[in-house]
Amino acid sequence: MEYIIVALGAYLFGSIPWALIIGKVFYHTDIRTQGSGNLGGTNAGRVLGKKAGVSVTILDGLKAFFVVMFCYFLAPNTCILGGLACCVGHCFPIFANFRGGKAVATTMGYFLAVSLFITHHVFWQFIFLVICFFVILYLCKMVSVSSILTILIGVIITFIIQDDLSLSLSFLILWIFVTYRHKENIKRVLNHEEKKITWM
Repeated sequence: MEYIIVALGAYLFGSIPWALIIGKVFYHTDIRTQGSGNLGGTNAGRVLGKKAGVSVTILDGLKAFFVVMFCYFLAPNTCILGGLACCVGHCFPIFANFRGGKAVATTMGYFLAVSLFITHHVFWQFIFLVICFFVILYLCKMVSVSSILTILIGVIITFIIQDDLSLSLSFLILWIFVTYRHKENIKRVLNHEEKKITWM
């Protein structure tokens, strides 16, 4: 019963569509009808501006962070399940007709929470990944490519330094999930049609 409650609660918390909320409340815009239609920080930034994009990214990341944190203090054995369920909720939010984001920010929030509360390798498992993200972004100018490769690096590091196989596998599952959610982006990258950022 504990696992069911955590999975459901984490899914519902992950389903909070911050991009949709911020877009409608502050900009009177439904970003699902503009840009890529994705309810994530990247599309929010392109449609609503940099402040909105940063705000959505942080709030989406905090969803997974808080889920894992609460699980750690209240039901430690459910941390992994909670993190995964939150990411699923972000991608398929019940509060936004199951049309959500691509779980990049929520996955990074999961990485941060695991770093702080479980593995205690803050630098190697989060700050290092943030650095990797911006270095790759600087080189390729594509958020999708940077996101996929950064999470893959996190998976590899986790398998190398962690003894907890279930934790490493959860990162691998999230990477596969995030990569699948970027399938259209991957097609555009292969066809040299993926949009590149201009601010870096």
